[in-house]
Amino acid sequence: MECKKERNLDFCSCSYPGCSRKGVCCECLQYHLKSQQLPGCCFPSDMEKTFDRSFRAFANAWNL
Repeated sequence: MECKKERNLDFCSCSYPGCSRKGVCCECLQYHLKSQQLPGCCFPSDMEKTFDRSFRAFANAWNL
């Protein structure tokens, strides 16, 4: 399967400077789940900028 990095960059909301996984969703998801986190695209933009990608931050962001 071919990576769609260029297409993914159109909607990737990661604001972390220098992120090597930006647009490479499969690597991003694996990286964050391994650290018990979710990727930035799972958060509203104001919460994504805090870089707190924890499950708790996700629940708080969406009032779950």
